[in-house]
Amino acid sequence: MAEMARTISIDLNSDMGESFGRWSLGNDAELMEVITSANIACGWHGGDPATMRATVEMAVAKGVGIGAHVGLPDLLGFGRRRMQVIPDEIYDYAMYQSGALRAFADAAGGRLQHVKPHGAFYTMSAADEALAAALVRAVAALGDNVILYGMGELEPRLAQEAGVGYIREGYVDLNYDDSGSLVIERNKGAWDPEEVARRAVRLATEHEVGTVEGGTLPLVVQTICIHGDAPNSGDVARRVRQRLEAAGVEIRRNRSDG
Repeated sequence: MAEMARTISIDLNSDMGESFGRWSLGNDAELMEVITSANIACGWHGGDPATMRATVEMAVAKGVGIGAHVGLPDLLGFGRRRMQVIPDEIYDYAMYQSGALRAFADAAGGRLQHVKPHGAFYTMSAADEALAAALVRAVAALGDNVILYGMGELEPRLAQEAGVGYIREGYVDLNYDDSGSLVIERNKGAWDPEEVARRAVRLATEHEVGTVEGGTLPLVVQTICIHGDAPNSGDVARRVRQRLEAAGVEIRRNRSDG
């Protein structure tokens, strides 16, 4: 008797909670209806205490996993500008922001599921072993049930050595180059929902993405990110989920607590 085909599952995550004060960004309420994990800004690249609380409460109500989206202290540059930092600063930045979000999660009856760096913090940590090690050390200090979302080859190895759960992330509304690096948009524009959905199905089922040079990059991921700051992010997220489910992909959280 032929062995049954293994079900493909994927977590859908989105960066959100990036509004602060009187300034509003993103389509968080729409996205919460579609995604399974939320990366919530912690006040340094975006967000503020009131936005953190409201976003966490929304995630708890919708059964969406809560993640600390930790950034560099660069509110003006939305955390997308590189800064000269040392490993101890990376550790402290990750702990400080994650601790604040964890307090809101605990108060709302939820819990901190994961940590995901934002912008320059994300790309710098993925490319520098000392910074990656400091980030992993911070996630380890947050407890056994907190996992790290990231990219590249350094973080998964260091996370495994430290006993930290790790989820490899892929992007379908950003481009990759042949080296596997992301082509970062300083200001997020609208993407065609059908094109993003096509990329998502290819990534989830064929484990590959196209590159800006016209090549093909092998990539096995457990979560796909949809950016919340695109003007049509709600439409994009809905189309991505529809097309993935139509392709037989199960959409579910990457839970670290069973």
